[in-house]
Amino acid sequence: MQIHQLKTKKRKARKTVGRGGKRGTYSGKGNKGQKARSGAKIDPLFEGGRSSLIMRLKKVRGFKAFSAKKNVVKLETLEKKFKDGDTISMETLVAANLVKKTEAKNGAKILATGKLSKKFTVAKNILLSKSAKDAIIKAGGKITE
Repeated sequence: MQIHQLKTKKRKARKTVGRGGKRGTYSGKGNKGQKARSGAKIDPLFEGGRSSLIMRLKKVRGFKAFSAKKNVVKLETLEKKFKDGDTISMETLVAANLVKKTEAKNGAKILATGKLSKKFTVAKNILLSKSAKDAIIKAGGKITE
């Protein structure tokens, strides 16, 4: 048998009472104050009487939707970035740097800002405003349903 194979007998931790038991004058409670007194049990969220963080957050108003907003793409940017007869889908929008790759999962919506002269085919997973839909059809493009 080697020394490192010996097992020591576990000692039971002795309960310290008052100022005895190698804890010094204040028994690990510090100097005075509410937490130094006997029977001191304070709520961990209590911040000395001021509004706690949780109570303050209740007062911060506003609505945060669970679903992220769609990426907005304007007709004028499509006019600049795409050629006549191109198909517009999430993949082509990411490739043209109009939508970030990380935000592609949120989807995209085409808005009718600017004029359109090229014919585009819009994939079905891309949303369109009513005026953008009319502008694409007027220019001779198609919208896959």
